[in-house]
Amino acid sequence: MQSASFETPTARTLVFDVPDWPGHLPGQHVDVRLTAEDGYTAQRSYSIASASGLSITVQRLDDGEVSPFLTDIYDIGQPVELRGPIGGWFVWRPTDPAPVQLIAGGSGIVPLMAMIRSRADHGVRTPFRLLYSVRTPQDVIYADELRQRARDDRGLDVEYVYTRVRGSRIGVADVNTHAWPADFKPAVFVCGPTGFVETVADIMVALGHDARGIKTERFG
Repeated sequence: MQSASFETPTARTLVFDVPDWPGHLPGQHVDVRLTAEDGYTAQRSYSIASASGLSITVQRLDDGEVSPFLTDIYDIGQPVELRGPIGGWFVWRPTDPAPVQLIAGGSGIVPLMAMIRSRADHGVRTPFRLLYSVRTPQDVIYADELRQRARDDRGLDVEYVYTRVRGSRIGVADVNTHAWPADFKPAVFVCGPTGFVETVADIMVALGHDARGIKTERFG
C-alpha cells in the first residue's frame, strides 16, 4: 500500500502502488486476499475507486472478516494479494455518448465515483446525474470531492437522500425528481445493498426505463 486516508469514520481509501497494473474500466473490481500467520485466508471483492492507478475504498463492517483489518490495522508495507481488474458488465466507457444516471446506496458510491473521476480525466462532457442515498450527511463518502465536482465539473449534477434524517428510504418521488426521464434513454448504474438495488431498479422500470439499460451491482 502506498497511502491511506479516511473518507468517513468507518470508510478508508487505500492507494496501492502496482508497477504492472494493466489499467481498468470504471466499474470494475479487484479481489483482495489476506493470509494469516497460521495460513488461514479470507478473500473479498472491492470496487475500484480510481480512474487510473489502483485505489479502493473499504467500509468497515463490525462483524466483517476483512474490512476491520483493512480500515483499522492494515498499514504501508504489509503484504496483501490483489487479483484484477475483474468485470466487464458493470462498466462505463467514456466513448459512450448516452447520458448517465448513477444511483448509489452507502458505499455503493465507490464504483460510481470511479466513473465520475474517469469522466473528468478524459475531458468528456457526457451529462451525468448522481443520486446518492446515505443515512446522514456525515456518512457521505468522498463528501469534499463530490462538493467540488458538483461545482466545477460541468454537466455533473449531484443530489442526496438522507434516509435517517428524514426517516424513510429512497422512493419513487426521489427518483422521479432527480433521475433522467426515461425518454432520455440514459445508461443507468445502480450500486448498493441488495435490497436497495432491487428497489431502485424496480422504480426505474416502473418509471418507464428499459430494464436492459439498467446495470446493477449488489453487495451484502
